[in-house]
Amino acid sequence: METLSVALGERSYPIFIGSDLLAQSHLLNPHIHGKQVCIVTNETIAPIYLEKLKESLAVSQVSSVVLADGEAHKNLTTLNEIFTALLAEKHNRTTTLIALGGGVVGDMTGFAAACYQRGVNFIQIPTTLLSMVDSSVGGKTGVNHAMGKNMIGAFYQPQAVIADISLLKTLPAREVSAGLAEVIKYGLISDAKFFVWLEQNIELLMQGDEAALSYAVLRSCKNKADVVAQDEHEGGIRAILNLGHTFGHAIETAQGYGNWLHGEAVAAGMVMAADLSMRRGDISRTELQRIVALLERAKLPTKAPVDMTPEQFVELMGVDKKVLDGRLRLVLLKSLGQAIVSSDIDSALLMETFAACR
Repeated sequence: METLSVALGERSYPIFIGSDLLAQSHLLNPHIHGKQVCIVTNETIAPIYLEKLKESLAVSQVSSVVLADGEAHKNLTTLNEIFTALLAEKHNRTTTLIALGGGVVGDMTGFAAACYQRGVNFIQIPTTLLSMVDSSVGGKTGVNHAMGKNMIGAFYQPQAVIADISLLKTLPAREVSAGLAEVIKYGLISDAKFFVWLEQNIELLMQGDEAALSYAVLRSCKNKADVVAQDEHEGGIRAILNLGHTFGHAIETAQGYGNWLHGEAVAAGMVMAADLSMRRGDISRTELQRIVALLERAKLPTKAPVDMTPEQFVELMGVDKKVLDGRLRLVLLKSLGQAIVSSDIDSALLMETFAACR
């Protein structure tokens, strides 16, 4: 097992990465400070892992909330199911919420924890590759709105993250690919050596090789933890973690939440960001081709939906948390392994990218 720390002063917390961690109660129980726990999971994960998690808990009251599965249910209506369960079971201010699931469960559990009685503790136990390397780390929580993804939420840090690699054995191949989009992102934005490692090992990751997955999760989480420690609330450098996301969120909103998985939309969005970076003269066409080739080997889409017009992209990208004072800001590549945030976007080049990437 490897342990990382997200260094945020008194809000610092560990990330445990290894296999068969769910049954290791000594990792979990020290981060539960009261006598009550509420596990939030979904209908796909609950039959597989819920009882195993309950067996690890050393508290007097354990309740659970089983939500519908999928991005389409990441909204205020579903969030209210968590609050209703907490109130019905009389959970107090010392309760701990545990998110057992992917990014949707983690984001909603964290947001519920931030809001319930003005803030209670929570722990992340991610069950997808994407949530292990991205959404479970860093404290971003929230829900979607019909007009924009993740527009309602809060920064709220967990007490701990337990990334049990063995949970990925039951993950469908499409979900593995979606998670690899975020893994590849770290190579692009801040870790060129990791990008090369991914080029050499992508097939092992696709096959579910546990050693390769453990290394990829560790390296990804270390990259993210380093950035979050510098900029917890995304006032500066943390924005680079959103490479491809402004394009990708537009795709998810236009196509209907859940029709494109988040990682699939991010993959197409990263190609668009790389294409625009190439047109600005920052990366070469050969580097763009390397990015596309790696994403294709990971069975990820590298083109935006053909039915999305440039005008639709522009409209939806305008409803984005990175828009400031009416100006669109995009995360672009200065080189392989170095990202920048730019509000100096040439509209003609952007239109060329829209035309080339559909």
